Amino acid sequence: MSHSEAHAANGGGRARTLFFLALGSVGVVYGDIGTSPLYAFREALRPISRDGVTWDEVVGLISLVIWTLTIIVTLKYVLFLLRADNGGEGGTLSLLALLRKTANGHKAVLFFMGLTGAALFIGDAMITPALSVLSAVEGLKLVTPDLSDYVVPISVVILVMLFAMQSWGTDAVSRFFGPITALWFIVMAVAGAAHLGDDLSILAAFNPAYAVVFLYNDGYLGFVVLGAVFLTVTGAEALYADLGHFGRKPIQWAWFCLVFPALTLNYLGQGALVLKHPEAIENPFFLLFPKWALLPAVILATAATIIASQAVITGAFSIARQAIHLGFLPRMEIFHTSATQTGQIYLPAVNAVLLFGVMTLVFLFGSSEGLATAYGISVTGAMVVTTVLAFEFVRMRWRWKPGYAVLMLLPLFLLELVFLAANLLKVHDGGYVPILIAATCMLIMWTWVRGTALLRDKTRHIEVPLDVFIKSIEKKSAHAPVSVSGTAIFLTSDPDFTPAALLHNIKHNHVLHEQNFILTVISTNTPKVTPAERCSMERISDRFARIQIRFGFMETQNVSQALGLFRKSGVKFDIMSTSFYLGRRKLVPDRHSGMPYWQDRLYIAMANAAVDPSDYFRLPTNRVVELGSQVII
Repeated sequence: MSHSEAHAANGGGRARTLFFLALGSVGVVYGDIGTSPLYAFREALRPISRDGVTWDEVVGLISLVIWTLTIIVTLKYVLFLLRADNGGEGGTLSLLALLRKTANGHKAVLFFMGLTGAALFIGDAMITPALSVLSAVEGLKLVTPDLSDYVVPISVVILVMLFAMQSWGTDAVSRFFGPITALWFIVMAVAGAAHLGDDLSILAAFNPAYAVVFLYNDGYLGFVVLGAVFLTVTGAEALYADLGHFGRKPIQWAWFCLVFPALTLNYLGQGALVLKHPEAIENPFFLLFPKWALLPAVILATAATIIASQAVITGAFSIARQAIHLGFLPRMEIFHTSATQTGQIYLPAVNAVLLFGVMTLVFLFGSSEGLATAYGISVTGAMVVTTVLAFEFVRMRWRWKPGYAVLMLLPLFLLELVFLAANLLKVHDGGYVPILIAATCMLIMWTWVRGTALLRDKTRHIEVPLDVFIKSIEKKSAHAPVSVSGTAIFLTSDPDFTPAALLHNIKHNHVLHEQNFILTVISTNTPKVTPAERCSMERISDRFARIQIRFGFMETQNVSQALGLFRKSGVKFDIMSTSFYLGRRKLVPDRHSGMPYWQDRLYIAMANAAVDPSDYFRLPTNRVVELGSQVII
């Protein structure tokens, strides 16, 4: 094969890889935003349709939709934020982890922003499945009105099955996500294009002047409508959070080649349909389809909403894992459901919380119309947080001058604030739900961070510096502990102080192993750690050494596997003849501690519910010794 032929073959392979990655991203990344046409235009029409709609209102509304997609999704996320990555990973917490390394005087502000963004995303993960599945199943009402009473029961069955299948893993199912969602976008594009001829004047919506005139003429009502218009960009945060799964180019190609054109055509088609048939306001999306295609469209829409819900649930699992490794949440069980894809994980506790939240929302609101009013706040709030973090990112990482950063990002920030304000008008009408969800999540994370810091301070004054302890223990005296063969590894969060388990072992058992390693597991601010950076060791004395094992916040913290890397440096660990010592604390609440009594109780409940360290760090269960102590907090 000639050089040119080899180059062409190599290029063809890259093109195929790009195509399949782009196809996969359509299902996972764009599943949520792809279900917005089911309800977004309908909900935006609702406030202005009480006395009928005019040509100016319909065209102005579609213009708002098109330019919101252009500015928020295309410019902010697809072209700008996808370049702001942390080792290839995106998302609010990933960005926060990167900024914590360079932030100086405002770490507390960034920390608060990160908690807010994560909490709002979890709220989004509860509302999206409920709203999407309800809006798809409601299409059955148009097939036959007799099925109206079965919308909620059918939605509940679908959602329960969706959450039940999480433990199986989405590796096999995800292969079908891309093609099904791609078919969904193609069908939406065709359905919209077929109705452009109803009123070709709808193409005037490409002129942003109609959007401005609409907002000016409708005044307060136009401001209210903005809250519903923002439903068209729900899922944009997932686009950024899933950057690490597919990479920037596949996500960008999928947007420009399929997703953006399909969404635009569908919204234009809905607008043209309403201009010709004003009665179509009732459900403009499903009325795009002829009677014979209605049932297949409902089935495909339901499949698309299940995929969209799956993508958001997977995103919630990833956010929770990042929060755990960054110290925002207690340790939870994390199961890997794929041998090759590290992003395919399952957290039973998070799954149960999401299922409970989704079921509560379905029964509380009972329809997509009711839920749509509650939706926009969490999405707009998360976007505002991301823009604030992006401002810090371009200053600290890209070295933009503050004036230039303000010039570029302030218009976007102000636009999102306007959308947030429009959505806040719906607080009394269901908008309180995402606020309550986010506030609860923030309270839980803040309590865990604050309680952990308080616990560390309370135990610090009774801890013994490690170098002082080693000098005292190696002195020859009548009270010296008995030396026994073997290796002992003591886990601790602070390598400069003697682990409580080591002190208790000598106090109660009066023995000291031939080799003792003080092990600290560190979660880095990077997504992954290279094998060369994984482990380091510092010899303190003949019998003692410090070990540090580093894991990225997207990795499983498998200590047993990591210890095997020391063999290359000549230090051999026979895991099955090594004893791992862990300290277990019994926490007792104190009304006079640094936190309110109720927060003490909440922290203790979370600490007791945390997964056992031996399971979390993948230690051999028959080689673990736990020694307890009591701490008043």
